[in-house]
Amino acid sequence: MKKIILSLGLLGILFSGNVFAQTETSGRTEVYRASHTKMTELKHTKLKVNFDYQKEQMGGEEWLTASPYFYPTDSLVLNAKSMLIHEVALDKNGSKSPLKYEYKDDMLKINLDKTYNRNQDYTVYIKYTARPNEVTQKGSAAISDAKGLYFINAQGTDKDKPTQIWTQGETESSSAWFPTIDKTNQKTTEEIYMTVPDKYVTLSNGIMKSSTKEANGLRTDHWVMDKKHSPYLFFMGVGDYAVVKDKWRNIDVDYYVEKEYEPYAKQIFGNTPEMIEFFSKRLNYDYPWSKYAQITGRDYVSGAMENTTATLHQESAQQKPGDLIDENKWEETIAHELFHHWFGDLVTAESWSNLTVNESFANYSQYLWNEHKYGKDLADYGLMKESKGYMLDPSNISKDLVRFNYHSREDMFDGVSYNKGGAILHMLRNYLGDDAFFAGLNYYLKTNEYGSAEAHQLRLSLEKVSGKDLNWFFSQWYFDSGHPKISYTTTFEPVKKEITVSVAQTQIGKNFEFPLAIDVFENGKPSRKNVWVSAKEKNDFTFSVGKNPELVNINADGVLLAEFTDTKTPEQYFVQYSGSKDFLGRYNAVENAAENAAKNPAALKTLAAALKDSNFRIRMKALNGLDLSKADQSKAALSEVEKMASGDPKTLVQGAAIAALGKTKDKKYLQLFEKGMNALSNSVKANSLSAIAAIDPARVAALADKIDLEGASDDVIAELMPTIIKNKIEKQMPAIASTAAFYPFIKFQKPELGAVAEEGYNWIMSSDNLKSTENVTKVLTQVKGQIGQNPQAKMMIVQILKDGLAKKMLVLKANPSSPTINQQIDLINKTIEAYK
Repeated sequence: MKKIILSLGLLGILFSGNVFAQTETSGRTEVYRASHTKMTELKHTKLKVNFDYQKEQMGGEEWLTASPYFYPTDSLVLNAKSMLIHEVALDKNGSKSPLKYEYKDDMLKINLDKTYNRNQDYTVYIKYTARPNEVTQKGSAAISDAKGLYFINAQGTDKDKPTQIWTQGETESSSAWFPTIDKTNQKTTEEIYMTVPDKYVTLSNGIMKSSTKEANGLRTDHWVMDKKHSPYLFFMGVGDYAVVKDKWRNIDVDYYVEKEYEPYAKQIFGNTPEMIEFFSKRLNYDYPWSKYAQITGRDYVSGAMENTTATLHQESAQQKPGDLIDENKWEETIAHELFHHWFGDLVTAESWSNLTVNESFANYSQYLWNEHKYGKDLADYGLMKESKGYMLDPSNISKDLVRFNYHSREDMFDGVSYNKGGAILHMLRNYLGDDAFFAGLNYYLKTNEYGSAEAHQLRLSLEKVSGKDLNWFFSQWYFDSGHPKISYTTTFEPVKKEITVSVAQTQIGKNFEFPLAIDVFENGKPSRKNVWVSAKEKNDFTFSVGKNPELVNINADGVLLAEFTDTKTPEQYFVQYSGSKDFLGRYNAVENAAENAAKNPAALKTLAAALKDSNFRIRMKALNGLDLSKADQSKAALSEVEKMASGDPKTLVQGAAIAALGKTKDKKYLQLFEKGMNALSNSVKANSLSAIAAIDPARVAALADKIDLEGASDDVIAELMPTIIKNKIEKQMPAIASTAAFYPFIKFQKPELGAVAEEGYNWIMSSDNLKSTENVTKVLTQVKGQIGQNPQAKMMIVQILKDGLAKKMLVLKANPSSPTINQQIDLINKTIEAYK
């Protein structure tokens, strides 16, 4: 599962300072969340289903084969949410005998015909109707809804939206569309007969064994999954998709996309075969399933989901060439969901408390893929972002990685299970070394394949291979909370020619122990010192030096997950940038330089040097920190920025360079900006348009049509939003809606941009624009789980929705014959209701 990622860090303000620190779960009594007791072992699940598009319901027949897990039993208890149960019987070779049952509170208790012993199989037949719209279970921050089965535009009333059906099982929502034991420690083989209109394609787990034409324009597809997996990983997808074929070795790799995106499917997903090969070799464990397909779903309730052999992605995965030439923003998610097919699908967390053995690995797969494909520098950039994301929310600090006291299982899908867990695996890898780490993962997979596991089994596997005791590591990082907060001082002894580095842990509570990389700079060159920090408040390390070093840089390799207090000068940061080979040392230096370039020559010198950095993220950081309207900065960097605007190999950097030139408002660059409007890159186009707007605003409206902002990146939207709003470019209104919806939060972090976003929100709400209103209400509904945990944030969202509703009522009053205004009002009312 890849969580919904909010653009621009818009919700960062929710967690900064103390304004929104309290959540609705504060003060609740903690409950021990035991793993599910296995009374029954599922063996095989056979389903025959058909769909009622008008009622948005599913007719189902199920043949469930099971046996007692250990103790004899005369009953079977299944999860079955909001269903109509029509018939329950024992099936013996096709002969059915009615069974007594009780269906209450979403639990189906079936009295078997006798007491069965361990390994004594039986098959129960259930005829039922799934009614997803009757499901009362709520969603979460990670998964915004829990209906299990979703009909999208089922009646075809929205001409701009395809008709689709898709399912979402995690956490425990598969039981909304078939009765099962909806727990992670259950595994079953599966087959599904799906009867659908013949015009649609289907996708499910495993292999399609047959496809049979039926009467009345219908067709039945038979999908078979012959290896065990958990019920929450069951999947059905139905719709009018283009299916783009690919291969990994002899395994089919398919991409299901809306037909508009068929020409770009391999640009979006085409690295998948290489990913499968890389992960198979890295783990020394070949991809274990019969196929791999990826499908997109409209109005999906999360980011993406690793349904076994049939990953579902939200519609944002679908991108066009203007976005893809800049960056495939979905590539890390593609790697994340694929890696789950080892960590999550093959070996599954035995309980939600141990979600780390699913999600932390999937998070870390993003690092592994970036390191393989693009180099360690860019992988380290991703790790830095993930670590910052974890630290953004102060409530994460008090949570253990493995925890049995969560309030809701949905709470486990957070920055601890994902971001922190991935960073912990990186530390573990660096401590053990690559050979031991990956051999340990192989042992873990082989020992627990097609079963479930927990963090202790991961520890034991790594200990088995490496011979090292890892209790100390798991005790502080897996079964405890927090992270080190570190400050340090240096003392030079001129007589002995020694420098002592004093490392202090300043966090409240326990102290950590960890390896630490320290770079000591002499004559601009670093000497790496690897030390061991003991679990105490202060550790001193003394090194021989030739003279008083210009600089000491701790956590030089960027491996340790910690907060650091630095007191370096801009001059020292220049030395750090010039001498550091590791990404984080260079990036931190440029970050400081961007803040100080206007007042310190050394900082400006750092920015100018960083324009030629090998890492495009650092080049962009340097460009964003420049103000070329200032004479000293222009003198230091202008000629290089001019070259970068058209010659940098990365179009994102070209766009950032154009933005830097745009700040000059110099008409001599108009030709460059006009040329940029004809580029394929949306980044180049957007920054060119903004630059033209600053020089010649009258031309903006005509030029704006050249940019297709559907699915555009967050940075492109942020760059263009002021121009779109100021010039009231209605065609682009829907593109800025999802950002404008968060204007109260943007105002806290970036007041100027927040004011623009507020103006945009009011423009949307004062207009008769259905698509824009849909985009506002959609994104606010998607994140209601996250926002809803903060009473103050929730109150702010409800208030802006009420304000928007009042504006829409004025639009209705002015234009009562509008065909869509009532629909817009209804959307806002439903979103307000969702926040209650």
